[in-house]
Amino acid sequence: MSTPSPRGRSTMTMQPWFNEAKLGIFVHYGIYSVDGVPESWAPFDQVVPHEQYMRQLDGFTAAAFDPSAWAGLFARAGAGYAVLTARHHDGVALWDTRLSDLSVVGRTPAGRDLIAEYVSAMRDRGLRAGLYYSHSDWNHPDYASVRHPRPPHPELVDSPYVSPAPGAEDPRAWERYLDYRDGQVRELLTRFGPDLLWFDGEWERSAEQWRMSELARLIRDLAPDTVCNSRLLGHGDYATPEQGLPMSAPETDWELCLTVNDSWGYRPLDVNHKSVGQLVRYFAQTIGMGGNLLLNVGPRADGTITPEQAQRLEGLGDWIRRHSAAVHGTVGGLPPGHHYGPSTLSPDRRTLYLVCFDPPSETVCVRGLRNAVRRISVLGTGRELAHRRTGGLHDVPGDLWIEAPAPADLAPHGTVLALELDGELELYTGRGRE
Repeated sequence: MSTPSPRGRSTMTMQPWFNEAKLGIFVHYGIYSVDGVPESWAPFDQVVPHEQYMRQLDGFTAAAFDPSAWAGLFARAGAGYAVLTARHHDGVALWDTRLSDLSVVGRTPAGRDLIAEYVSAMRDRGLRAGLYYSHSDWNHPDYASVRHPRPPHPELVDSPYVSPAPGAEDPRAWERYLDYRDGQVRELLTRFGPDLLWFDGEWERSAEQWRMSELARLIRDLAPDTVCNSRLLGHGDYATPEQGLPMSAPETDWELCLTVNDSWGYRPLDVNHKSVGQLVRYFAQTIGMGGNLLLNVGPRADGTITPEQAQRLEGLGDWIRRHSAAVHGTVGGLPPGHHYGPSTLSPDRRTLYLVCFDPPSETVCVRGLRNAVRRISVLGTGRELAHRRTGGLHDVPGDLWIEAPAPADLAPHGTVLALELDGELELYTGRGRE
């Protein structure tokens, strides 16, 4: 059963599975993996000539593409969903689209409908299947036909791939392009029934130019349970900050999309991988703020995920399994200032989970907690920890001091303490005696 999105102007509906998932895996897979160049952006940024970029079609084999292996890895990582690039800005579709001859089915040695196989494999493993789709298509002959009236990123739209020369707009060509875009979205919805559509490229036109209201209506009519991100301008279900945690949580459901190294697609020279410990921190901080983490990997052209990225997913999954009670079924925890790390809260608001990234040297302190505490234990070992309060006056509660866990009770990359409260969480957030 769907619930209304908190965004009042949205025409879509959020699904309960999204907030329960906590972790999703983003997969940028396309012809750009053949030469390991920036996905779609290589010709746009003049890293390689357009002709050279498109020659990668001849080398895209997907020879070892095994979505069942992907699904197994993603499940072991603790993910509840995945999002695969069905079509990036280069216009190359990973499914057998009837609206363009530019697909891996008809134009590459792979010759396979990768989306059909991916969706089936994810669902066989119990994962929700999401699809990324770019509003923009820099290879479509009708795309660069109108200009954004007020571009938020002028440097990104002043390109022959995006916009016509001033005075050379062709509204009829633009309408043809929109019909093509809507037709491909219709194909994805009716053939694959994705649980989520992850749109991108929205900065290149206004919401009115994109006909976003009409597209949202199309999605709602064909697939009312499909979740959409906020790049369906004005009509999405959740916000999508990118490559860095926001300092405060968005006022709606949200998801942080983050790369394991610095690249979205496969880049063999990019070895700046985040450690497992860093990924645990990103994950814990994100869910502690009430969001999901969408962690990206970039498979090689043959479809295999590099050992460096696979090992990091496995490591994150180990941490999540050990601390499942603090992850699944929880909501965001304490506001900043009450505890020096992130925290989550059980659905009944009676158990508070504190994440300690670094081993406490003496005690762990919680400020502003009005509740009495019945019991504190280390998640994963069950070791009970002593605690006491100091201070407090009138409305201001004292500070709660928790015995530091013993070395044997510490978990790699972050230890979680479970605080069982005497009722639903109550916090003091005032300024003290003024």
